[in-house]
Amino acid sequence: MSRRWPLIAVVAGTLLLAAAALVAWRPGGQVREFGPAPPPVPVATTATAGAAAAPAPSAERVPPRRLPPERLAIPAIGVDATVRATGVDRATGELDVPPSVDTVGWYRFGPDLASGAGSIVIAGHVDSAEEGEGAFFRLRELRAGDTVMVRGAGGAERVYTVDSRRVYAKSSAPLDRLFARDGPPRLTLITCGGAFDRETGHYRDNVVVTATPA
Repeated sequence: MSRRWPLIAVVAGTLLLAAAALVAWRPGGQVREFGPAPPPVPVATTATAGAAAAPAPSAERVPPRRLPPERLAIPAIGVDATVRATGVDRATGELDVPPSVDTVGWYRFGPDLASGAGSIVIAGHVDSAEEGEGAFFRLRELRAGDTVMVRGAGGAERVYTVDSRRVYAKSSAPLDRLFARDGPPRLTLITCGGAFDRETGHYRDNVVVTATPA
């Protein structure tokens, strides 16, 4: 997505693709990192010119038993959003993002609520000139100990506790960690931030919040 000031949009799960990654960031605003980084776990990835990409869906087999997230609630920042399953745009290598800024996207080729390991990746828009503030507009305000609730089909609910918030340059984001299918179970929430590059029309960084099962 191209950026037309003041239109602001966010990259979703591929996170780290400059082509679609725009997020609101107040002038002079800073995010202090806290908490441990998730453990590194190798994962197959694809790449696009000058940017990292999400794991290729063709490289992984979708587990037969799935519990997709359908609703995301984060009381501390007023989030109550619908979650839609998303894949990767084969033309761009980027994660497809739900068009509404009020809806967030779950990377459906990664772990789900029934998975006992790995990173459940959810990302979404921040805001736009047409729709106003998006679901993840205040994601950077989360603190250690904040609660995140994810509901799946049939009313099944999982509760997570925020334990880290980190900022990564889009060009060097640790995709092996953020999109891991193995390792401790966790929820990874992604949006964008950092300095705005007026030449490219994109923000340079991503804000990543990690939460573990409560």
